[in-house]
Amino acid sequence: MESFYGKEKNMNYIILAAGMGTRLKPFTNNFPKCLINIGNQETIVERCVRLIRKYDKTADITIVVGFKKESIMGKFKDINFVCNPFYEFTNSIVSLWFARELLNKETVVINGDIVFSEELAKIIVKKPLKPHVYMDSSIKKDGDYNVQVDEERVVVMSKELEEYSGEYAGITKIDKTTAMLLKKEIEDFIDKGYFKQWYEDVLVHMILNYDFELFFEDITNYSWTELDSISQLLFTKKIHKMEQEHE
Repeated sequence: MESFYGKEKNMNYIILAAGMGTRLKPFTNNFPKCLINIGNQETIVERCVRLIRKYDKTADITIVVGFKKESIMGKFKDINFVCNPFYEFTNSIVSLWFARELLNKETVVINGDIVFSEELAKIIVKKPLKPHVYMDSSIKKDGDYNVQVDEERVVVMSKELEEYSGEYAGITKIDKTTAMLLKKEIEDFIDKGYFKQWYEDVLVHMILNYDFELFFEDITNYSWTELDSISQLLFTKKIHKMEQEHE
């Protein structure tokens, strides 16, 4: 997959963390899901920021906040923040719309409930030459938001797929040209009143309507998880603990 990457970095990283974490209630009644402590007094979002900065010293990081935004903003002194004030009634497309002016160069969009290993972080910070999503092909049952591929390209992504090639890992990397196109299409979706879509649905729209080529990278050999259940929380803590023990 080296053809996916360039040498320079200096990328935008947009972490989408505006949501209310409803699937983990009552544990997330009083704070955003990304502030769950996963070990050593480090939260999900703090870990994400730390790993990005460890391997990309020029990273330009923005967190899109909403629910209990002050609790996230108080964790960082040198992070950019964008607020989605309509977090309770909208989805990630609106969060990314509020951050749309950042879609002007190579960008990594990370869902705020994703935890990835340090080894995967080294891959995430590589500058993309092609737009691609991360997918885990070992998950072909009970996936959340899933990906169907044909050879090296994504055909469709959806929660509704009965058969699929793997589960989407909540991370999308796009080159400058794709970032600018995505900005335009998100603006069009919002203008038409599509406030409850996932931003990834816009990428699918681009594939189906414009012959847009979206590629994928299989991360089966890396540890990662989204955080929507207690079992996933336990796995998150396991990833974090193993890395702390090897430092």
